[in-house]
Amino acid sequence: MSRAQLALNVDDLQEAVTFYSKLFGTAPAKLEPGYANFAIAEPPLKLVLFENPGKGGTINHLGVEVESSEKVHAEIARLTGEGLFTDEEIGTTCCFATQDKVWVTGPAGERWEVYTVLADSETFGSSPQHLDDATAVAGGVCCGTAAPTGTEGADAEKSCC
Repeated sequence: MSRAQLALNVDDLQEAVTFYSKLFGTAPAKLEPGYANFAIAEPPLKLVLFENPGKGGTINHLGVEVESSEKVHAEIARLTGEGLFTDEEIGTTCCFATQDKVWVTGPAGERWEVYTVLADSETFGSSPQHLDDATAVAGGVCCGTAAPTGTEGADAEKSCC
């Protein structure tokens, strides 16, 4: 099963968790300091919340969760064939999970990932090569950082999750 992912920045994680739990009629699938995700069955959606005070209500990134690494690799081949710059992260730990993923950036700078979760992790994850503003969550740095502005190529594509 594939499903769309919407990753939002929120000012107050607890307030957002309360709201989205009521809106979608379900509790978060994962709740950690500064981070929550909902695996919503109907509509099929992975809603991810990042506590980023002062940036609430903005999109962090978008994505498509797929069921296997094979699908991620197929998307890498397809997107590359379409002439899009792809940034692959295979076996990366981010968002309290080990994942295989590929990133692309849309025409307005919006970040998209196609990913699969390989296993849960007890750590948020940290990937120093992907940092731009050192936004920390649960002692690690990962999702929640925006791609640097005014950069192109590989550096603009970098993000951990």
